[in-house]
Amino acid sequence: GNRDGACRGAPATATATAGPRVAKLPARRSPRGPAPMEARYDPLAPRTLVLVGLIAACVLSRLIPHPWNFSPIEAVALFAGARFADRRLALLVPIAAMALSDVVLGFHGGIPVVYACIALMAWFGRGLRERGGAWRIAAYGFASASFFFVATNLQVWLASGMYPLTLEGLATCFALALPFFQNQLAGVAFYSTLLFGGWALLARRVPALAAA
Repeated sequence: GNRDGACRGAPATATATAGPRVAKLPARRSPRGPAPMEARYDPLAPRTLVLVGLIAACVLSRLIPHPWNFSPIEAVALFAGARFADRRLALLVPIAAMALSDVVLGFHGGIPVVYACIALMAWFGRGLRERGGAWRIAAYGFASASFFFVATNLQVWLASGMYPLTLEGLATCFALALPFFQNQLAGVAFYSTLLFGGWALLARRVPALAAA
C-alpha cells in the first residue's frame, strides 16, 4: 500500500543513505574573471588623449583676455564627467588643467571651493553619459552655473572680509555679483557647444572615438 515503493521494514538509516548517485560536475568558473586585454581601459587610447586635449585647450583659453566670469569651468567639468569612462580621469583632468592655468593666473583663497565645485560638477555630468541631448545639456549647464555662482559667492561672503556676516551683507554680496551671472551663463553655453558639439562631429568622422 506504499505508493513510493519504499519497504516498510527497511532500517531508518537506509532512507538517509540510499538514493541515486549523482555524478559531480566540474565546478563552474566565476563569470567575473579578468577582462580580455582588448576590453581593458587604456588611459593612453586615442579617445582619452583627444578628450584631454579638448579640455586642456578650453581651460587654457582662460589665459586669453575675456569678459569677467566668461569661463569654461562648468562646461569642462560636465564634459569630463559625461565623456570619460574612468571616473578618476573625469575628476582629475579638469582639476589638473585648471591648476595649470592657475599657476599662470595666480591662486587665491577661494581655490579649494572652486576645485571642489569642479569635482562635484564632473560627478553631476555623469548623468549626461547615456542621455546627452541639447536640451538636457543646456539644463545641466544652467544648474551647474547656478550652483557654482552660489557656492563661490557664499565663500566670498564668508571668507573675504569684504561684507559683514549678516543677512544684509549676504544680500549685498549676491546683488553685486548678479550682473556677472549673465557672462557666466554665456560662457557655459559657448563652451558646452564647443565641447559637446565638437565631440559629436569628431565622433561621426572618427567612429573609434565614440566607443565608451
